[in-house]
Amino acid sequence: MTAYFRPLVRSEPTRPGDALPVAGTRRWFSHALRLERGQPQRIVPISQMPPEARESISAPRAPICGLTLDRPRIMGILNVTPDSFSDGGLRSGAAQAIAFGRQMAEDGADLIDVGGESTRPGAETVHHQAEIARIEPVIRALHHDIDVPISIDTRKSAVAEAAVEAGARLVNDVSGFTYDKMLAHYCAREGLPVCVMHARGDPETMQDNPRYDDVLLDIYDFLAAQVAMLTRAGIRRENIVIDPGIGFGKTVAHNLALIRDIALFHAIGCPILFGASRKGFIGKLSTAPDASRRAPGSIAVALAAVAQGVQVLRVHDVAETRAALALWQAVETGETDGA
Repeated sequence: MTAYFRPLVRSEPTRPGDALPVAGTRRWFSHALRLERGQPQRIVPISQMPPEARESISAPRAPICGLTLDRPRIMGILNVTPDSFSDGGLRSGAAQAIAFGRQMAEDGADLIDVGGESTRPGAETVHHQAEIARIEPVIRALHHDIDVPISIDTRKSAVAEAAVEAGARLVNDVSGFTYDKMLAHYCAREGLPVCVMHARGDPETMQDNPRYDDVLLDIYDFLAAQVAMLTRAGIRRENIVIDPGIGFGKTVAHNLALIRDIALFHAIGCPILFGASRKGFIGKLSTAPDASRRAPGSIAVALAAVAQGVQVLRVHDVAETRAALALWQAVETGETDGA
């Protein structure tokens, strides 16, 4: 029976002598929650964890796109689509998208994630040529205008190639590299960092009664397997970011379980990206049917994830998230960046 270990992440300045850091940061753990399928959970000291599990959780994560991961990073979402769930196509034109990308950089985004295919529930697949036509001029202009790395949010190798030629530096695949078998090989050949996400089904069908044996462990196994596949394809492990895919083929209960125990994914040994911004479950729980009014709920769950050591927050509301992080950091650590 496979055992899984979720570090019980702490942040107090005083810690036991045997405590280990979480992903090389000031967060630490001295105990972990041991999980096995069909067995009750139990808390164990790190001395009862396998050495490889302790090492995977505690080892520092390598920089991604030149960004160190010793503090939370903000990835701004730039949807160049006419049917995005979050902004209703407000940035579907190149000029509007470029202006918004510049604004996110000014607001403090560490990365900007450009996507030309909606992944809202029920969205239909976009032909790669149409997707390229949407994203290519935006990425090219932003690459020239701002000093912030750009990622391409796509499932398709043809789109990734066009985006990288225009200036993108990371490939973020919501299908977890299951849609286009050539995409992993392209990223390996180009030495690109990647983000591998879990989704149940595709956008057209993903919310049709999603079921799991154990949502936490099923997604852990998928991501661990995909990381192994990507490394076999030639992508260096330190270039892989993982994303449990909040809202992609998950119920409200599934999403809450993933957020509550997201520290489990540190045991895969890769940086964790958290993308819950403006998702439908936030609207349900906060009674905010309008996606543009979900910033408070989005920031609340983002801070819950950061408290567990998540390294990258993918958000729509960059300035608001940056401000919340600054205040949260000041309260927790006393760091005020010279204020």
